[in-house]
Amino acid sequence: MVEHTDKTSTATLTLDGEKVSFSDGETVFDVAQRHSIPVPTLCYDARLEPFGSCRLCVVDVEGARTPVASCATPATSGMVVHSETDAIRKYRKVLLEMVASENPEIDVDPLSGYASQELSTLVDRYGARTGRFGGALSGRSKVEDDNPFLLRDYDKCISCYRCVRVCAEQEGDDAISVMSRGFETQIVTEFDGLLKASSCTFCGQCIQTCPTGALADKKALRASGNPEKIEKSRTICPYCGVGCSVDLMTKGEKIVGIQPAMDGPANQGALCVKGQFAFDFVHHRDRLKVPLVRRGDDRLHEATWEEALDRAAQGFTDARAKHGKFSTYGVASGRAPTEAAYAMGKFIRAGFGTNYIDNCSRA
Repeated sequence: MVEHTDKTSTATLTLDGEKVSFSDGETVFDVAQRHSIPVPTLCYDARLEPFGSCRLCVVDVEGARTPVASCATPATSGMVVHSETDAIRKYRKVLLEMVASENPEIDVDPLSGYASQELSTLVDRYGARTGRFGGALSGRSKVEDDNPFLLRDYDKCISCYRCVRVCAEQEGDDAISVMSRGFETQIVTEFDGLLKASSCTFCGQCIQTCPTGALADKKALRASGNPEKIEKSRTICPYCGVGCSVDLMTKGEKIVGIQPAMDGPANQGALCVKGQFAFDFVHHRDRLKVPLVRRGDDRLHEATWEEALDRAAQGFTDARAKHGKFSTYGVASGRAPTEAAYAMGKFIRAGFGTNYIDNCSRA
C-alpha cells in the first residue's frame, strides 16, 4: 500500500483501499479528485460552493447509515471511503436514467458551452440510455428571448442550479433565479422577463457551467452545420489589460466561438461580454487587410506598409511644424499589448515632449 503525502497534509483517510492524505477543509470529493478517482457529478463546479443536489457524487463511508454526498462531506481522519461499489454504481445509473428520461436531447453540440457534454458523457459511462422511465416533464424553453448571445433551451434543464449559483457567487449579478418547485421549477429573470430587461451583463458564465446545453452560446452554434473538426487554441483576450486566458474555437480557418480558460490565472473561467462574444470583427468583410492612403483624389488606394508609414510620419511632422507640439494627442488602445502601449507613450512623450496621452480603457 502506497501512502501519498504533501506538505499541507494534516491527516489521512482510506480511499478505495489506499491510505491518502488530506488537508484541513477538504471534502471527500476534493480528495478523490486530487487522487484522480473519477467521482461523477452534475451540480459541481470547482468555483462554486458545494451544493449536493444531483446526488451522483455519493460514496460509501464505513459506519455511515446511508451513502453520503462526497462534495459536501468533510474529510475526517481515519475515514474509510469506497467511491464506487456495485450498489453505488447501480444507484448512479438509476439517477442518470431518471435525469435522461425528461431530457429530450442528451447529445448536444460541443459548441454549446464548456461543460455541455457532461450529461451525455456520464449517461454513456453508466449505460443509462435505457429509456425505461417516462412521465411528466419540467422546464420550458424561452424561445421568445431574442437576445443575440444566450440560448435558453430549458427543455434540457436538469435543475442543477449551476447557472443561478455562478451568476450570484461569481458575478454578483443575481440576474437569474429559481421559480416554483417540482415539475414546475423554472430558471427565470426577475418578473420572468427577457435577459435584456434584467441585470444580466451577458458574461456567458451560465453558458459555460451548464452541463446539458440548456443554456448555450448562440453565436458559436451558428457553425453547428459546419462538419469540420473543432480546434481549440489557447491565447489571451485582447480587449483590456486584465489578460484573461481564452480558448479560441475554430473550424478550418474561421473563429466560431470563444470559451474562457477555467485554469486562466487572471480570470479562472470568467469573461466579460466582449471577451466572450465580440469576435466577429476578425472575419468582418469591412476589416482592412492592406494599408490605404489618399493620393490627391480623396480616394483611398492600396499601398505598401513603407509608403503608409512614411505618409503617417510626414503628417505628424507637418502638424508639429505648423501647429506646435500640443497639436497631437495620443489615445492608446485597450486592445493593444503592453509593448504597444509603451511604444505609444514614448512616441508622445519623447517624440512630442508632452503628456497629451490617455487610454481608451478608462472611458
